[in-house]
Amino acid sequence: MQQEQENKIYKKILIITAPSGSGKTSIVRHLIKKFPQLSFSVSSTTRKPRPKEKEGVDYHFIDGDIFKKMIHNKEFLEWEMVYEGKYYGTPKSEMSRIWGMGKVPVLDLDVKGAIHVQQQYPVNTFVIFIQAPSLETLKERLQNRGSETPESLEARLNKSTYEMTFRKNFEHIIVNDDFDKACKEAESIVNTFLKS
Repeated sequence: MQQEQENKIYKKILIITAPSGSGKTSIVRHLIKKFPQLSFSVSSTTRKPRPKEKEGVDYHFIDGDIFKKMIHNKEFLEWEMVYEGKYYGTPKSEMSRIWGMGKVPVLDLDVKGAIHVQQQYPVNTFVIFIQAPSLETLKERLQNRGSETPESLEARLNKSTYEMTFRKNFEHIIVNDDFDKACKEAESIVNTFLKS
């Protein structure tokens, strides 16, 4: 029975995707606290850490040359230059690490990354799209981070507007206008996914 349960969990992937500033990372953290069978997949990035971000916990912060070498060696499940000169990617080693523990990897990805993983694992991948109630709310949230320059804020907003057009590609959409309500909705969806 336990072997059957382990095989069921094995190879499942949960993706939380959203335009930047929609609250996906906060919802991911909530879900990981709630469900012990989930484990956060730590992405690699070439961007600098934000205040309070920790190496190996939030991201693997690596330089551009190492990232490009990993691309060349096909070490990523998905990768992308999200903003000019700033690369993000999901190392395949993270999937192996988490599956090896008998857990389900949770990927916090942008929309293109989510679609790319979904195409590679069409049966095993479950995607939840989080969206802010409006672009104005999104802009406020990004400004409140205090880590954006006027240029990076504009780039993120342009990208977010574009990413909103992909929401129809995902079966599960949560509008994050009330954080507690959005978390409860995500819990219910994930609970069903884990039992399937």
